[in-house]
Amino acid sequence: MDLAKPIEEYAAVQTWFDGLREQWGEEPSNKESKLGLLSDFCGLVEKDPDAIVAECSREVDGGKRIRIKARRIYTEKIDEFQNSIDAGRQVRGRAGNTIRSFMIHNGIFMQGGVQG
Repeated sequence: MDLAKPIEEYAAVQTWFDGLREQWGEEPSNKESKLGLLSDFCGLVEKDPDAIVAECSREVDGGKRIRIKARRIYTEKIDEFQNSIDAGRQVRGRAGNTIRSFMIHNGIFMQGGVQG
């Protein structure tokens, strides 16, 4: 899947990196690697970063609610994604954790499957 614009221009990606900068106090040194993994994941699920986040949440009475079914589907897709990487367990685990980080920084709590 080709994204409509560069991946770093999506609001969800900007939110993610703003959160990482706030968490670590500096720009992530492996930003390009993280963007590459997210781009690959978007290709797997055939959705752009903003669409992934939108699918997992909805606004209710001025607050954000998580769509449990969508979150469950993405949890499975993350597991599928990390298992598709032709590398050792630790590298696959980091790839899955990168996508979970993207989701978490966008308000979608992810659990299970964390490795590495």
